[in-house]
Amino acid sequence: MEIINSTAADLEEIFRLYDSGTEYQKKVAEKHWIGFDSKMVLQEIEAKQQWKLMDGIQIAGIFCTTFDDPEIWQKKNEDPAIYLHRIVTHPDYRGKNLIRQIISWAKDHAVEHHKKYIRMDTGSGNDKLNNYYISQGFDYLGITTIPLTANLPAHYKGASSSLFEIALG
Repeated sequence: MEIINSTAADLEEIFRLYDSGTEYQKKVAEKHWIGFDSKMVLQEIEAKQQWKLMDGIQIAGIFCTTFDDPEIWQKKNEDPAIYLHRIVTHPDYRGKNLIRQIISWAKDHAVEHHKKYIRMDTGSGNDKLNNYYISQGFDYLGITTIPLTANLPAHYKGASSSLFEIALG
């Protein structure tokens, strides 16, 4: 499997995966995504922050990265970190541990950009998902309350998130 930047031509498939991921979240968790703005995703694509896992010609999954996440990570945002967001697996690839490939890639990407941490957040209260991320090497750092801001997608408004981190040696 190869991880490469998404392109504007992938936009329809990206949103199909977001919709599929949201429907899955509704089945297995109390909290779920509320939808994403296509302008935001296009900006991420143009900034080379939107990624896809390719299995041949099939997009097996997508995710987004940033080196700055002050609304969620607040004071810890000052640390040199790469932040992973909106990881979605194509339904045909669920259960195949694509997160391992993403983490391996993120470690290399972080080192290349002189970062010391890989971080991510997920809606709080989902112990099964929390334990999954811990089993994949993340340290659970607790829960943060997200301040109201226009800079984040709608599912963050008035919500809390579980924080995860991998410290790189």
